[in-house]
Amino acid sequence: MSAPSARAGGALSLGNLVRVLRSLKVFGPRITFRRIRNRLKTRRQEPLDTGFVLSDAASARQRSHAFSHRHTFSILVPLYNTPLEFLDALIQSVQNQTYEQWELCLADASDGDHTHVGALCAASAEKDARIRYGKLDANEGIAANTNRCLERAQGSYLALLDHDDLLHPSALYAVMEAIEAHGADLLYSDEVTFSKVPEDAYFANFKPAFSPDTLRSYNYICHFLVFSRALQERVGLFDGSCDGSQDYDYILRLSEQAQCICHVPQVLYYWRAHERSVAAGVEAKGYAVAAAKRALDGHLTRLGLPGQAKDASLPTVYHIEYELREEPLVSLVIPNKDHREDLELCLRSIVTKSTYRNYELVIVENNSTEEETFAFYEELSQRVADWWAEGGAPDAPPSARVLTYEGTFNFSAINNFAAHEAAGEVLFFLNNDTEVISPDWLQEMLMFAQRRDVAAVGARLLYPDGTVQHAGVIVGIGGAAGHAHKYFQRDDPGYVSRLQLAQNVSAVTGACLMVRREVFWEVGGFDEDFVVAFNDIDLCMRFRQRGYLNVFTPFAELYHHESKSRGLEDTASKLKRFRNESIRFQKRWSRELEAGDPYYNPHLTLKREDFSLNLEAPEGSRGAPPARVVGPGHERGSISAAPAP
Repeated sequence: MSAPSARAGGALSLGNLVRVLRSLKVFGPRITFRRIRNRLKTRRQEPLDTGFVLSDAASARQRSHAFSHRHTFSILVPLYNTPLEFLDALIQSVQNQTYEQWELCLADASDGDHTHVGALCAASAEKDARIRYGKLDANEGIAANTNRCLERAQGSYLALLDHDDLLHPSALYAVMEAIEAHGADLLYSDEVTFSKVPEDAYFANFKPAFSPDTLRSYNYICHFLVFSRALQERVGLFDGSCDGSQDYDYILRLSEQAQCICHVPQVLYYWRAHERSVAAGVEAKGYAVAAAKRALDGHLTRLGLPGQAKDASLPTVYHIEYELREEPLVSLVIPNKDHREDLELCLRSIVTKSTYRNYELVIVENNSTEEETFAFYEELSQRVADWWAEGGAPDAPPSARVLTYEGTFNFSAINNFAAHEAAGEVLFFLNNDTEVISPDWLQEMLMFAQRRDVAAVGARLLYPDGTVQHAGVIVGIGGAAGHAHKYFQRDDPGYVSRLQLAQNVSAVTGACLMVRREVFWEVGGFDEDFVVAFNDIDLCMRFRQRGYLNVFTPFAELYHHESKSRGLEDTASKLKRFRNESIRFQKRWSRELEAGDPYYNPHLTLKREDFSLNLEAPEGSRGAPPARVVGPGHERGSISAAPAP
């Protein structure tokens, strides 16, 4: 099963040439060549094998499998003027299921010009008693029509299927496997989009495991959605006020109540794109966007998370603006060795651009040798006061002080030392080679860090040429960890829009990491045996181990002049140290690396940072990846997460 590329190649434009020349000047030929190579790999077209046809052997094996308990699945399909060929294909896809204990609940709201819908359904129901058909007196809207399907359902699990889509023959079997293994009460799968037949599928959505902040940014779960009758009874019926995004609203409500949420990383759902479907583009149903924001606002209210859903830069992607309960002191911890100009650029951008005012600047001096560096330290308070005055601020400027760490360079030890000395309730570890872009960067990160279910929060970091340096960390890339969407253009949507939305990730870079003081020390701070590399990833993994969520947000942006102050890992001793720390990370987190990053997908590559296809990923009947489960005892965001009092 492969994921198609959303990009097309092209000739070298003037803009691209300028970017290449700028990269050569800033980074040199080696890194520039690597960036061009990765970009070309990202742009290549990859064939999409839909895997819709199941082999006879696999079908026979699944049909004969003896489950310890056999649930009945009620598949809910509201119908409205469905084209005959679409409806016939849908019914066949359900009848072809290798797990045969199902019922197909059809509620038909078609008008008088589409009597073929009822005729086909009635004929099918006459031949197959598992098909439960009813004609509605009127079209009450998709939510109400789905509720009419619910009235006919008798199964212990319920599933949603749109009237023009298809299920993989193994869909119910794969879901039943996950239910038996984990007792899940809410499940979803991967999916593909096609035009006419499944074999012409042109886009695959390989999803993460349950990610509450990702779900609040857009409906990444979507199809194939299955939930228990007991969960449905707790949640209630579909809400007609959210028609157009009624499934999104229902998924949010289900996730609030679910005890075990399970992602089945297999393509089980085939979403048909035609001129009237949402799959063809949001323009087909523009009212869905307003309904989605209403659904999100209701979700936040129920969870006790004051905030509001706003439009983001892409259609059907949303920016949750949480209210700040208070304005705690944020300690910006910035290690430094010489490079006065870089440090000055960093500090000036913070003081002159930041709209959040309650912070302190904690510079950690470590082994500088240049006189101008110490001269700058002497002038620091006055410089900060002058920059503060430039903005016309009536209040006093932030505190700015220099601490001295006299040992040899150790990123972890330096930051731990400063964290002990810092006064803030919130710690913000920041490289001295960063430069603030978005004025509200601190608010955008603090709105997540204030939540009791969240630990580390990271920002989108850009190279000086505007390409992405950091957009969250994927554990397992290159055997250890890598940056998502590295070298992508800033305005690129990324894989399934993930470069443009706030989301849960396994880790964020220590070059720009916010965390509450109490959570930082709860796990013991940075591990000082990681001198240079993997200390930030290890810290975030320990947050996850304690049940916290980590969040990446693209709405806080900075430039990152990566590795300018300490240099690249390009000497024999540095490379040896990097390898040793990589091995240590791999040993400590071997179980997690083996299981795979829950916020990634086993069908995506671990060799590059571009979300391209993992050509070695198991497919369908050849041995599908195991289901990924979130529930009690896992990340705290799996259940409702109210802010700390």
